[in-house]
Amino acid sequence: MRLRCTFLALSLAAACAVQAQSTPPANETADQFAARVNATFAEYFEEGTSAAWLSQTYINGDTARISALASERGLARFNALVEQAKRFEGQPMSPATARTIALLKLGTSMPAPRDARKLRELATIATRLDQTYGAGQWCEGEGPQRKCQNISQISETLASNRDYDAQLAAWQGWHTISVPMRRDYQRFVELANEGAREMGYANTGAMWRAGYDMPADAFAAETDRLWGQVQPLYEQLQCYTREKLVAQYGPDRGQVDGMLPAHLTGNLWQQDWGNLWPILQPYPGAASLDLNSALKAQRDERLAKLLADIENPTAEQQVEAARQADHETAVAMTKLAEGFYTGLGMPALPESFYTQSQLLRPRDRDVVCHASAWQMNPDASDVRIKMCIEPTEEELTTIYHELGHIYYYLAYKDQPLSFQTGAHDGFHEAIGDTIVLSMTPEYLKSVGLVGEAEVSREATINAQMRMALAKVAFMPFGLMIDRWRWGVFDGSIAPDRYNAAWWELKAKYQGVAPATPRGEAFFDAGAKYHVPGNTPYTRYFLSHVLQFQFYKALCDASGFQGPLYECSYAGNPEAGRRYWAMMQKGASQPWQQTLKELTGGEQMDASAVLEYFAPLQAWLKEQNEGKACGWPQG
Repeated sequence: MRLRCTFLALSLAAACAVQAQSTPPANETADQFAARVNATFAEYFEEGTSAAWLSQTYINGDTARISALASERGLARFNALVEQAKRFEGQPMSPATARTIALLKLGTSMPAPRDARKLRELATIATRLDQTYGAGQWCEGEGPQRKCQNISQISETLASNRDYDAQLAAWQGWHTISVPMRRDYQRFVELANEGAREMGYANTGAMWRAGYDMPADAFAAETDRLWGQVQPLYEQLQCYTREKLVAQYGPDRGQVDGMLPAHLTGNLWQQDWGNLWPILQPYPGAASLDLNSALKAQRDERLAKLLADIENPTAEQQVEAARQADHETAVAMTKLAEGFYTGLGMPALPESFYTQSQLLRPRDRDVVCHASAWQMNPDASDVRIKMCIEPTEEELTTIYHELGHIYYYLAYKDQPLSFQTGAHDGFHEAIGDTIVLSMTPEYLKSVGLVGEAEVSREATINAQMRMALAKVAFMPFGLMIDRWRWGVFDGSIAPDRYNAAWWELKAKYQGVAPATPRGEAFFDAGAKYHVPGNTPYTRYFLSHVLQFQFYKALCDASGFQGPLYECSYAGNPEAGRRYWAMMQKGASQPWQQTLKELTGGEQMDASAVLEYFAPLQAWLKEQNEGKACGWPQG
């Protein structure tokens, strides 16, 4: 996830980073104004990023105040600059200046009212929502019997415990953390909408949709078109998964009116079904790609070696050795991912990356563990990731994803700061996932995580299923979150229907339903970080289309011949050169032009998704023949 740079470095570096004078310089030209914007971005960049970093890695009242005040100051400056930019509407200016001014207006996902009191209220609420999520725990019992679990512990239950009731309790437990957010979120929407209207937009959702170099209505239609391309594949996967859950839990528990029970997908938000692999594996034993066991074994080997060097280790020494083994494993996993990028000819990460990043959950404080990548200063000499890494396949691929953001920062660091962001936000999310697609069995063998790759139809279907459980399963989820927020922002979803509308959209797009009633006493949207964190989410849906387009283009550039799903361009200098050249452009030109330079076309297109998964889609149709696929979609 790309948060707290660039979007926060263009909302706290167009927000915190912009010190606008209340009275602009006399006779200032548009080009001079654009230069002043970029200069002040640079001057105040680190104030915003450092405050945000502290707020997420040291959750307490002090860091909340620091972050809220920094955001408040920055939003006030940002509003002043946006107002000053209106002087140049309709005036001749260079293309770069015109783009700088256009991006300035779209530089924050949290438009703030001009009224100082309301602006402060918005900044305070935003920080409180962020920290409420980060400190969230599910607690049971009272007094000495009170036991609390954090998101990592709850997620582990859903990932590995197939007991129906244990999964239901864990899923419901996490969703208690968002109940207190509901009132704050309603007020947040009111304030952000006021700010959006003052900037000339109908509401915040309309402002978000305006950021794609096309009319907002055309963008909404474009996402519908892309979803229409992949929807038949998703519906086949949903049907197959439902039948396997029914076989596991019975017809009364394994499905809800033809939909997947929300707590049985192995994931808190039903966005990734990879933890259901033991249930969904098409051909048990064929081409085993058990990365979880391989990574855990490596961690255990490190621990055994550390303990072997200590004679009769005490309990405290054992704890410290385990912590060191965890850290060494997290570093090794990160360096493995770094090696893919450097193998393409990209630069090594700065030395500070490994000393400044948060790779493990600290033992002495609350933090936001949700993975994110950070550009801390204008020249990208200080870049970091924030994670709580565990030795699992999901965490490993997340590291590869997050380093995609980091390498995008490094690639466009020489652009003016107003262009230091993705061609559009879906590009930023797609960079690392394009790398993940190249993590084929052959690649995994080359880095010592699996043995000899089996070549057979069964092996192909197994490998495709594993990828589909992460990629295809995600797509409707990537779409529905902002469908909900667009409705919340435009008023078509009223506050007294927040939860009902959430589950209506989950049903419509994902074919997922809760096993028990979820009335308006709950605020289930807030249990997903990006809602209280106010991160637009359609970018992730777009990235799941773009990454396959990028992947196909890089495979072609590498000279690969064969089925698309077998391609790995690891270590290919030409693929790396072309990818880096695209990344260097940042937001300096419309995304359509950037896309064309890599892929040859100006339109986002999911045909590469269908080409990649063609064997699996044919297999799923065979498996589902005669089954009553589909579900009520409202």
